[in-house]
Amino acid sequence: MADIAASMLAADPLRFGAEAKRALDAGVKRIHMDVMDGLFVPNLSFGQAFVKALHEAEPGAAQDVHLMVENPARYLSEFAEAGASFITVHQEATPHLQRALAQIRALGKKAGLALNPSTSLEGLKYLLDDIDLLLLMTVNPGFGGQKLIPAMLRKVADARELIGSRPIDLQVDGGVSTETAGALIRAGANWLVAGSAAFGAPDMAQALASMRGGS
Repeated sequence: MADIAASMLAADPLRFGAEAKRALDAGVKRIHMDVMDGLFVPNLSFGQAFVKALHEAEPGAAQDVHLMVENPARYLSEFAEAGASFITVHQEATPHLQRALAQIRALGKKAGLALNPSTSLEGLKYLLDDIDLLLLMTVNPGFGGQKLIPAMLRKVADARELIGSRPIDLQVDGGVSTETAGALIRAGANWLVAGSAAFGAPDMAQALASMRGGS
């Protein structure tokens, strides 16, 4: 079994608040906010104002803010104030990663570390005491609706072995669907970020239940 975070990147942008409520009503445990700056990834999405608006509309919802931006340390305080529950930064985007992770926790938020598909797990063993969530990108970040990179299943399994019994969420993002969820869960993921597979499903609750159970 795994829990689901719904990626708002796949939501109808004209019905942002209603789409978040639809996902929460369907059973998602977290709202995943993909923040893109057009530099770290070749796309632009949304920023602090959306996080704040959603927090005000759904104050009980946990927001998992995934910063796909250059030099994310510049924005940590702003997203914390906006209502983020988790703030995740990319290893590839900051030269002072441990400092950024410590700052997130100092702001009273859960600290997440994200790795792109080609980024090694080698540095992870030095940061396990600094994170609450490890996010493995199972596609190259920047666009929704991509297919899972098969080699990432081995990476998920390797990450699970490194984490061991530590209370760290192992989350995967990219290509998650009813067809791939089972393999990702068996590899060791306990959180799945679902975008198109959730918001594009005829019955979101049914799709979420299927992915959560890995069937």
